[in-house]
Amino acid sequence: MDQPAHEHRLSLRGVDTLRLLGEGDRHLNEISKHFKARIVARGSELILLGEEQELKLVDRVFTELILMLNRNGEIRHTDIATVIEVVKRGEAADLALKQSSASAHIAIVYTKSAAIKPKSAGQAEFYQATQKNDIVFAIGPAGTGKTYLAVAIAVAHLRDRQAERIVLTRPAVEAGESLGFLPGDFKEKVDPYLRPLFDALNDMIPPDKLRRYLETQIIEIVPLAYMRGRTLNNAFVILDEAQNTSPSQMKMFLTRLGLNSKAIITGDITQVDLPSKQESGLIQIREILAGIEGLAFVYLDDKDVVRHKLVRDIIKAYDLHQR
Repeated sequence: MDQPAHEHRLSLRGVDTLRLLGEGDRHLNEISKHFKARIVARGSELILLGEEQELKLVDRVFTELILMLNRNGEIRHTDIATVIEVVKRGEAADLALKQSSASAHIAIVYTKSAAIKPKSAGQAEFYQATQKNDIVFAIGPAGTGKTYLAVAIAVAHLRDRQAERIVLTRPAVEAGESLGFLPGDFKEKVDPYLRPLFDALNDMIPPDKLRRYLETQIIEIVPLAYMRGRTLNNAFVILDEAQNTSPSQMKMFLTRLGLNSKAIITGDITQVDLPSKQESGLIQIREILAGIEGLAFVYLDDKDVVRHKLVRDIIKAYDLHQR
C-alpha cells in the first residue's frame, strides 16, 4: 500500500464532536464516501491523509460544517451533501486563494460566523511565535489583526485550560492616562478605550458565558494604570496599543507576569500618541530585550492587512511619505 502523500490535522477542541461526526460516526462515514483521502478521528482532532489538493477540500468541508453546527446547533444529513457539493464546485477558485503556510489550516477558535485562522504569512508567524514563547511582541500597522488574533489565542488557552483567566489591558487614553477631565464614573471614562477588546470577545464567546466570565473575573479588562502592584499567575495577559506606554509603564507591565503565565504585547510604532518629548516604551523595549530566550518579536506589515483593501494602500502611502 502506498504511503499517503500528505497529512493534515484539524483541531476539534471546543467542538461538539458527537454532533459533528454523527452517532456512530455516521456523518464522518458519509463524508469519507466522497473523497479518496483517509479521515481518522482521534481524540480532539481529525487526521487527514491523502493528496494535498484533496486534503484542502476535506479541511474546508469540516470547517464549513463546524460553522454550521455553531450557528444551528445541529447538522442534518442533507447539509453534508450540500456542503460537499459547494466546496467541490468552488475548488478551482478556492485553491487559488489558499495560503501555503501550514498555519493557515489551524482554526484557533470558532465563532458563529467564521473560523478564526491566520490569514497571512505574518499572522501565521505571529501565531507560531505564541506557541513557542511565553512573551510575544506583535508590532505592525492598523488592520493587520494584531489585537483580534491575540484575543483569539487567549480565548483558546482559556478554553483548553492552559490558562485560568485572561487579563486584557490598554493605556486608558492615548497619552498619559489622564481621565479626570472626562465625564461620568470610572467605567464610563474608560469603556471607550477598552471597547475594541470587548468587541473581539463578543465575537468569540457566547453572551451569557462572556457575562459570567466578566462577573467572576475569569476575564478581566482594565486600564494599564491599574495593573501596578499585581502579580498575575496562571493567566494569559494582553497589552494592547503598547506604543502609547512610557518606558516605566512597559517595565511595570512586563514584571507583572507570574508563574505559568503568557503575554502578548501589540502595538503600532508608527502611531505613537505620547507627548513629543516622551519615549515610547514599545520602541525602547526592542533594544533592551533583544536576544532573550522565550521571548519573540514579530513584525507585521501592509501585506498582512485584513481590512478593506484601501487600508493597505493608505499604509503604503504613509510609509512612502515618511521615507
